[in-house]
Amino acid sequence: MAASLRELRQRRQSVTSTKKITQAMELIAASKVIRAQQSARRAAPYTQELTSAVAAAAVALPGQIDHPLINPVPQVRRVALLMITSDRGMNGAYSSNVIKAAARMRKRLESQGIEVYRYAVGRKIIQYNTFRSLPMVATWEGFSDSPTYAHAHEIADRLMADFLKPYEEGGVDEIHAVYTRMESMLTQTPTVRRLLPLEVVKASATDATPTVEYTPQYSFEPDPETVLDSLMPLYIRSRVWFYLLQSAASQLASQQRAMKSATDNANQLIETLTRQANQARQAEITQEITEIVGGASALAESS
Repeated sequence: MAASLRELRQRRQSVTSTKKITQAMELIAASKVIRAQQSARRAAPYTQELTSAVAAAAVALPGQIDHPLINPVPQVRRVALLMITSDRGMNGAYSSNVIKAAARMRKRLESQGIEVYRYAVGRKIIQYNTFRSLPMVATWEGFSDSPTYAHAHEIADRLMADFLKPYEEGGVDEIHAVYTRMESMLTQTPTVRRLLPLEVVKASATDATPTVEYTPQYSFEPDPETVLDSLMPLYIRSRVWFYLLQSAASQLASQQRAMKSATDNANQLIETLTRQANQARQAEITQEITEIVGGASALAESS
């Protein structure tokens, strides 16, 4: 049954209102993603220098490196999985891609007989786990598109505390993070990284690979082990901070692209509804003319 002219006009008005919303959300996401990228770039030098200092302190330790945040356990029994998604929708497949990557990682670990503890950031992953009755050790929400260093501080400290706990008290042997890396405005890649324990590789003396970067020489006081103890918490917080910034920029880029697609679809639908409304109006006019002509003919024949 063909829609009436009134119904077509109401649908067109509804789609136009929706278009205004998606267009506004696209503009908001476009402005926020620039700030998120700038925040990630500003944090990069600090993270790079901190990484270099941690690596230098670890390598400077005499003999075998002996530190609880560096030494892997002989047999991994329990792993913490930090999953970072968004708080809201309207961002395409951003959150679902992270959830799928986390599910693949969880299945791989469980197939090896390893227990998985879930740490969730963002309402989407929290709702996903809650709906499926999947237990979570800790959750954080409300800042997925605008994280601060305080949020990274809180998350990292909780992860380190659980990592340093004995296994019998609920401690974990490894920590893996699942986040979305911002490759470009068009490409955001779900990524899995091991956060703890750190992997420190000492370069071989026969490694003749040339380098053009300047490597600073560090002097550690009172000793490399003490310095490493102080640097490790800062390093872990900076890595979590990096993951949150990358995820925020990826979320906003996905939202901008999704809202632009929704706006384009709304424009096409408005054009279609306008054409259908014009056709319905023309049909009504034709019917009215036909009725007038028929009435006039009937009057002429009766007179």
